[in-house]
Order: sequence, then C-alpha cells, then structure tokens
Amino acid sequence: MHFAEKEYKQRLLKVQKMMLDQGIELLISHDTNNINYLTGYDAWSFYYAQCAIVHINADQPVCFVRDQDAGGAYLKTYLKKENIIVYDEEYIHTWPKHPYDYLVKIIKDKKWDKLSIGLEMDAHYFTAFCYEKIKQGLPNAKIKDSERLVNWARLIKSDNEIKFMKCAAKISEIGMKTAYNVIKPGVRQCDAVGEIQKALFFGTSEYGGEYSSIATLLPTGKGTSASHLTATEEKFVNGEATIIELSGVYKRYHAPMARTVLLGKPDQIKIDTMKKTIEALNAGINATKPGNTANDVAQAFWKVLDKYGIEKRSRTGYSIGIGYPPDWGEHTLNIYKGDMTVLKPNVCFHMIAVMQFDDWGVEASEAIRVTDKGAELFCNMSKELHVKS
Repeated sequence: MHFAEKEYKQRLLKVQKMMLDQGIELLISHDTNNINYLTGYDAWSFYYAQCAIVHINADQPVCFVRDQDAGGAYLKTYLKKENIIVYDEEYIHTWPKHPYDYLVKIIKDKKWDKLSIGLEMDAHYFTAFCYEKIKQGLPNAKIKDSERLVNWARLIKSDNEIKFMKCAAKISEIGMKTAYNVIKPGVRQCDAVGEIQKALFFGTSEYGGEYSSIATLLPTGKGTSASHLTATEEKFVNGEATIIELSGVYKRYHAPMARTVLLGKPDQIKIDTMKKTIEALNAGINATKPGNTANDVAQAFWKVLDKYGIEKRSRTGYSIGIGYPPDWGEHTLNIYKGDMTVLKPNVCFHMIAVMQFDDWGVEASEAIRVTDKGAELFCNMSKELHVKS
C-alpha cells in the first residue's frame, strides 16, 4: 500500500460524510482514480467492469473486480478478503450477460437493493450498459447521480499525497529536459518521444516513474495551432516550434508541465507572444491563495490577455492528483470565469496558458499547489520560449 491504513480510513469517513449530506446510502464508484483513492487498488484492469462500493455505515469499501484481477486486489488494497468480491469469466464479453448482473445479485444478497444509490453517471468506463443493468436489476432502489462526490473528496490533498506529487514533478523536469535535448531538425517525432518516455519511466535514482494517464503531447509546426496532438513519424523542421506537454508519475500521482521549443532563428512574434502568455500565467499564479476562488485566478489571467487583445476561449486549468487513462484531471475545479470554488491549502491544479492562432501557437503550463500563503509551483523550469539555434 502507498498510504497507511489510517489515511484510507480518513478518506472513507470523508466520503461517507458527503454521502450523508447528499442523501446517498450506497455509493458505486466506477472511476478508476476513485477506486484507487478509496481502496489502493492499482492495475491495468479498468478496460472492463470494476468498481468500489461504499455503504454509508461500512468500516471498509468493497472492491468489485474480475476474478482474474483478484490477485491484484489482494496485493494492492488494504481491504479484508471478504471485502474483495470477484465475478467469474462467464461474464466477460458474453452479451447480454454482464458483470453488473452479478453486482446486482450481490447488492440484493446484502439487502441493499432498496437504498438510495449514488452512481458516477459521467465517469470514464461507466457505460450505458452498466447503468441499464443497475436500473433494470434494482427497480426498488432510488438511483441518483453522485455528482462526482469522490472526485470532490480528492480535491484537498494530504501531506503524503503532496510528497508523491513533488516526486512526480522531479520526473516531469527530467522528461522536459530530455525533450529539449532530443528535439532537433531531422529527428523523427516518434524517436524523440521514445527518449522522453524512457526518461519519464527511468525517473530518478531515488524513485522510478510510471505510465502517464495521457500520452506525451507533441504538436509541431502548424500542429501547434491545435490541441492534444501526439507524435508522428514526421521529422522536426528548422524554423518550426514544438509544444511538449507531459507528466511525470509517481504512485499514480501526476505533476503535468508544458513548454515550447523553437528550432532555428529566434522568431520575435513567437517570443513576444510567449512573454505575454507567461505574464498572464504569472498573474493567475499570483492570484492563487486561500480564500480566493478559481474565478479570481481566471479573472487575473484573462485581464492580461484582454490587455493584449489575445482571445482564448478554453479553460485555463483544472485540478489534478491521481491519474489513470484517459485523463489526469480530477473533473472538479476549473480555472475558468464563473467557477466559484474556493481555494484551500493543498488544492492542486494544472494551469495551462496555450495561445493558438491560424497556423501556430505557443504554450507554457504549471502544476500548482495552494499553500497557506499563496501558490507553490511543483516544477522548477523556465517558462520562456526555448530557442535552439
């Protein structure tokens, strides 16, 4: 286990308090990140049905996994053996039979089928089929959306979680320095990413890295005007910029970072735009302090962009922590105008300043921790446009 049992119990009590406030007696959490948060379970098994189940009065959650993955649950969770419930291989890809048929049976056997049941209606991997099985199988239950209850429970990190994110940040720095080194004219994008990934997995001599919940993003040339592009076999070209967005990972905790590299002669328009971008990013960082809201940070950020007449429609940040594919965001706080979430110590978010134009763009981002006094950056690297002449 990555945390002491005491910390898992504190998490459970926090979730149960939130359940009580929302009138939920039984919570079924399908979100991979939430399963890890509640139980410690960590395996690449989320491509098929699994969940954590929390009863309002239970002293432990239940971990519901495929029989083939039971060994991982025994090894990776703090749960008693009887709280690990497995379903048979007969439920795998044998439609219309489905693992949630067995889950429904378990809920009925435990006399939980008339409770108020909270579901994570918008969680990754919670399919329409999962929902229909619960809805049809538990007609006497009061089913409602849990509204990302566990995600919100994860918003404020423990000191132990912060330590893991700081480890991840050191790995992020190594990955970015590797990117600066290997991105050169004539080098294939895929070869560069191979070296970056190697560095992210190697980590440091004290702690190794893990797979990230998002692939290394590497838009280059005209691709910098678009979002979320990955490497191809094309070669880097002199005179073009490349945006690198990556994250080191330690014990499933992420600390994302983005930077921009320009190959060839300095391009004054890109340099000036990056300076304006960094000014906006720093304004948001300076507005990050306990008692302020996500909206306050966003307003400070956009005030700078408005001054320069730069338009940006997308949000500029989101909360981070545990991450499994396909996303390292927590799906709670957004650094966006109108989000009135109050910042508290150990809230962590990824603040992204990406400026995209017709056929080019620049980007810098920081993983940020709210402290008692203000903001702390997880990574320590210059945000300036990195020009390689």
